[in-house]
Amino acid sequence: MPQPKPLTHNGNTMKKLLLLSLAAILLAGCADKNQYEQAVLEQMKLDKDIADYKAAPERMAKCVVDSSSKNMPGAFGLDPTRMMAYRNYTKMLTLSSSKDPKKTLDELAVEFGSPKELAEAHTNYTESLMECMSASISESENEAKEQK
Repeated sequence: MPQPKPLTHNGNTMKKLLLLSLAAILLAGCADKNQYEQAVLEQMKLDKDIADYKAAPERMAKCVVDSSSKNMPGAFGLDPTRMMAYRNYTKMLTLSSSKDPKKTLDELAVEFGSPKELAEAHTNYTESLMECMSASISESENEAKEQK
C-alpha cells in the first residue's frame, strides 16, 4: 500500500500565508481608523460652531483624525497599540450613545490604562479639534479677503 505524501510547505505556500496575514492586519487597521474617522465626522456634523463657521464637516473630521493620531500611542498606523487607540477613541466619542455610559466610562478608564490617560486622550481630541477649527477659520478669512 502506498504511503501518503507528507505535508510540506513550499516557499509559495508560506508566502501566500504571510501575504494573507498581512492583508488581514491591514484591513483591520484601516477599519479601526475608518470607524474613528466616522465617529469624528458624526461629532463634526453635530457641532454648532462648525456649522456657524461653514466649515466642511468631512474636512474637519480628517484634520482632527490626522492631528489627534500624532499623539496617540503606537509608532505608526498599523501598530497594534495604535489600532487599539483608534478603537478606544471611537468608544470615547460614542460614549453618549452608550446604553450604560457609566459602565462604558469605567471600561474606557481601564482600556486607556487609567482615568488620567483617558483624560489625556480626551484632551488630545479636544486640542486637535480646536487646532483644526482655528485653521479652518483662518483659511475662511483668507479666502474672504482674496475675494474682495
